[in-house]
Amino acid sequence: MPNIRQQKKRVRTAAKQRLENLHYRSTAKTLAKRLETAVNEGDKDRVAAEHRELVRWLDRAAARGAMHRNTAARRKAQAARLLTPQK
Repeated sequence: MPNIRQQKKRVRTAAKQRLENLHYRSTAKTLAKRLETAVNEGDKDRVAAEHRELVRWLDRAAARGAMHRNTAARRKAQAARLLTPQK
């Protein structure tokens, strides 16, 4: 535990940021699962809406640093692969 006042503040700030980053990452996972279930059900309108929401959320998470930009790009590519019909 830090003794210096500024370091105590940094610990509190880091804890808040960690929770916010966790929120972005877990929501992205939830949206990815929703997209996968929508694809399995075959509802094209819902698939498009879920994909759009997932891409928005991944871009936002990468922009604010909650997720590395390459990780966000990889997950967007995986989501796009779900949209194309399998051969």
